[in-house]
Amino acid sequence: MGKDKLRKFKENDTFTCLIQPRTDEVLGKDHPLKGHWGEKVFGNDRPIVVELGCGKGEYTIDLALRNPGCNYIGVDIKGARLWKGAKYATEHSLRNVAFLRTRIEFIESLFAPEEVSEIWITFADPQIGREKKRLTSPLFLSRYRNFLKKGGIVHLKTDSRYLHEYTRAIAEQNGLEILACTSDLYGRNSGTSTESFFEKKDKALQPSAPGQTSRSGILTPSVSGLPSSESYRQLLASPLASVCGRDAIDALFQVQTFYETQYLSQGIPITYFAFLIDHEGPYVSPDWDPDKWER
Repeated sequence: MGKDKLRKFKENDTFTCLIQPRTDEVLGKDHPLKGHWGEKVFGNDRPIVVELGCGKGEYTIDLALRNPGCNYIGVDIKGARLWKGAKYATEHSLRNVAFLRTRIEFIESLFAPEEVSEIWITFADPQIGREKKRLTSPLFLSRYRNFLKKGGIVHLKTDSRYLHEYTRAIAEQNGLEILACTSDLYGRNSGTSTESFFEKKDKALQPSAPGQTSRSGILTPSVSGLPSSESYRQLLASPLASVCGRDAIDALFQVQTFYETQYLSQGIPITYFAFLIDHEGPYVSPDWDPDKWER
């Protein structure tokens, strides 16, 4: 293991916003924070939004900056990646951000029924040929249902058409309510910057940088016009807009992960799918043609 990773792991232990359960604390048992995130971590009862596979945490942090009325938890198993987001949240005193280092398979041990309002799945491994490991499979949907509020939303943003179409098929197979769906979020001419979230924020924090003060008191960079793509117009007219509001639609285009900026720079379309998992009984695998979408 490299010295830089060891340094990050050591510093991770100093971040109060980063929770790192041991395996014996979550394997087959409930963690002490289960059902108490609002009280013990955030000190309030605001809605909790969880991002699964958050990587460096840029999406979690940006959403938290935009929505100080909600609490955000980024989940990932890679400590060296989480270090980036946890360090940023610590240095900028972001009180509505936390990070959780654990395997997503243990998620039920960490959240109680009705404790989470929304789930974001951003650029997850499509797990081609391994359905049980896929984050929108019947197995994982059953896990999410055990802690997601009734009417809670699952958002999937991905470069994988395979994962997008699989998730759409499983929603249709199980009669789940679809709020929004697009196979090309930005359209061909997005004009999207490939600069990373942290680079943008660092520039915005410079006194001379153009920008505006967010409700959290941290400078955020000025945002150029949103794309006039057909997908943008469709999302504004979708049920998602009536549930979440126009600001949430705008955030879909303005908030990007590190990997998303890389895919966009390569001309790879970004897909988006939002649905509710309210459903009685077991979830059923979809009847679809995986070979059509594998790449």
